[in-house]
Amino acid sequence: MHAIGIIAEYNPFHKGHAYQAERARQLGNADVVIAVMSGHYTQRGEIAIFDKWSRAQAAVLSGVDLVLELPAVFVVRSAQYFATGGVRLLQSLGIVNQLSFGAEDAEMESLNAAALGMENAAVTEQLKLNLRNGKTYAAAMSHALVMGGHATSNFIISPNNILGVEYLRALKKHAPGIAPLPIQRIGSAYHSTEIVGEYSSASAIRQALMNCPSFPPSISAVLPFTTLEMTSKLFATGWAPTDYSRLDIAILSKIRRMTDEQLQGVPELSEGLENKLRKAANEAGSTTELLALLKSKRYPAARLKRILAHLLLGTAPEQITIFDQSGPLYARVLALNNRGRAALRAISKHAEIPVITKTTAHFNSRTYHSGIFTPLQAMLAYDIAATDIFTLCLPDPANRKGGIDFSRSAIHVPDA
Repeated sequence: MHAIGIIAEYNPFHKGHAYQAERARQLGNADVVIAVMSGHYTQRGEIAIFDKWSRAQAAVLSGVDLVLELPAVFVVRSAQYFATGGVRLLQSLGIVNQLSFGAEDAEMESLNAAALGMENAAVTEQLKLNLRNGKTYAAAMSHALVMGGHATSNFIISPNNILGVEYLRALKKHAPGIAPLPIQRIGSAYHSTEIVGEYSSASAIRQALMNCPSFPPSISAVLPFTTLEMTSKLFATGWAPTDYSRLDIAILSKIRRMTDEQLQGVPELSEGLENKLRKAANEAGSTTELLALLKSKRYPAARLKRILAHLLLGTAPEQITIFDQSGPLYARVLALNNRGRAALRAISKHAEIPVITKTTAHFNSRTYHSGIFTPLQAMLAYDIAATDIFTLCLPDPANRKGGIDFSRSAIHVPDA
């Protein structure tokens, strides 16, 4: 069995994602395409627009065979840790041959040169200096690589190229047996906010969905029919779209009540920011105002949102250190088809970690609330917490229930 892995967010699954899955299958002559997908939080610290099971199902209906959840402790992180978590999960399955990823520049020569440059001590020191001087991670990395002669001046600016470089670094360190398969990205720019043509960015699609009180017709051209159908149903039943502002009171209340010691222990919160954070929380009446008061070159919105995510999740820095050493401790199935089932049978023979199709097989609500966990349960607890936070952002109060991770199982999509 030839298996190709993809690391994604599918927030939501659109035609560009379907193109990547189809192209990867063709170029790699793959028997199965396996996606490792973020759950209810995204890498930028935002709440996903749709629930993880629906997003995974949409992917399986449009070209992916098996969707696994990337644990939240690797999702709400910088690009380096997000990429490393995804690569290590794919490696742990024991059957993946290639990793496909989208890139603005799909030439392996330039991607490899940049990845090699990131291992250079002078480049990493320049990167740290650039970050201290207030550059964003993208700009800091680009400048450091150009200064070191490892990239041209127009390379690595895009989020896709940054992730591409981080995937290559992670493959070299953790999964040398998995070959990279970059796919040239098509369509609108990553952060484009306009719906243009068939291949619009996920950012533009999310904005259209969130700014429309009912299902927006403008997105019909950019989503596969199956995703379109699913999206319409989620809107009709009050399961979409999510609204991050519904967390305003929880976030502001949490910050205002935290001690200095508690704030200092929040991941990604650097020394000195805790005082600014508390002051801003006392002045702000919403998270939008809070972010506006705090945002700077040194603290871009994505980093600040990750900090707020860690606050709500209760992320413990000492656990993050342990998880970074161990890597993902399970492969949790969100959705699959018949080819995905065949892949699971192969995975069960070769995997280094257990496969989870039902949370209750490893964890129940009583154990969850006891706070006494095995390492696997401790990692899984963050996924469960992320889901409980996600449901609070749903439009219909009747859907804002907790503990749904204990009742939802993997979705099997039968062959058409």
